Amino acid sequence: VQLQASGGGLVQAGGSLRLSCAALGRGFSIEDMGWYRQAPGKQRELVAAITGGGTTNYADSVKGRFTISRDNAKNTVYLQMNSLKPEDTGVYYCNADLTRFTACGSTRDNYWGQGTLVTVSS
Repeated sequence: VQLQASGGGLVQAGGSLRLSCAALGRGFSIEDMGWYRQAPGKQRELVAAITGGGTTNYADSVKGRFTISRDNAKNTVYLQMNSLKPEDTGVYYCNADLTRFTACGSTRDNYWGQGTLVTVSS
């Protein structure tokens, strides 16, 4: 299973970007998904998360500006980012808790995507 993230780029303050992250592979079901970011010189932090049932959670700094959603049929999670600020700059990583089904049963694993760079200019 791989998580493939896309959608980052350079945008001016006040602009918008939409990130996507698709889980690729076979024999799994996705539980919780989320987006994290890491700004230069800072620790990775949770930006937004969504459970399998659709419950969402946001960092205070992005509430009202970012929206996380998922398309279960496409095994994809999205992050719509509006009213972007320079402090939103960083590498954004998607994360997913998956249940993998094998011939021996099932296991719960956590996966990270490769990261996509978001740069917001002032």
